[in-house]
Amino acid sequence: MTPLVGMYAAYVLVSVGLTVWVARTLLKGGRVFLVDVFHGNDELADSVNHLLVVGFYLINLGYVALALKVSTQVDDAQTAVEALSTKLGLVLLVLGAMHFGNLYVFSRLRRRSLYGIGAPPPIEPDECLTPDQPQPPRGPTGATGQQPPKHNPQPKINPNSGRPIGPQQGAQQGRQGTEQGPWAAPVY
Repeated sequence: MTPLVGMYAAYVLVSVGLTVWVARTLLKGGRVFLVDVFHGNDELADSVNHLLVVGFYLINLGYVALALKVSTQVDDAQTAVEALSTKLGLVLLVLGAMHFGNLYVFSRLRRRSLYGIGAPPPIEPDECLTPDQPQPPRGPTGATGQQPPKHNPQPKINPNSGRPIGPQQGAQQGRQGTEQGPWAAPVY
């Protein structure tokens, strides 16, 4: 067996072994994060975890296959070991980057789960729009280029808090030195 063939065999065996080891570690450790992200839905967490590990395998084994070719002449054991160490070093860097990429995905999923849809808003909303209500105008002349509607002297009441909604709050609380009208800033 020539040094080049030995180097290829060692490269493939070590690279595939490292890829399998890191993927199994991600499979075991990632499940805990995903069960938390999906609020205890074990089946969904296992499914997403499996898909992430399959993608991890495909990317890493694809890189191992693409990096198999040696660009230098390998005539003796010394150059074979040097080429092998360079290739394994690159594989380890790619595995590390993929590992941290998966951790980033897990943390983003968890953060989105904690602070995303379904989380209470940071402040109480001023009003709730229903589909039959017209949308508020955009900008000083509205979305259609028409003048904004006249100021309504009757304040709307928030059904959740019983407080007035919108710019009338500032006028009713007697704020001085601020613009009064339909675009006055609401008071929270």
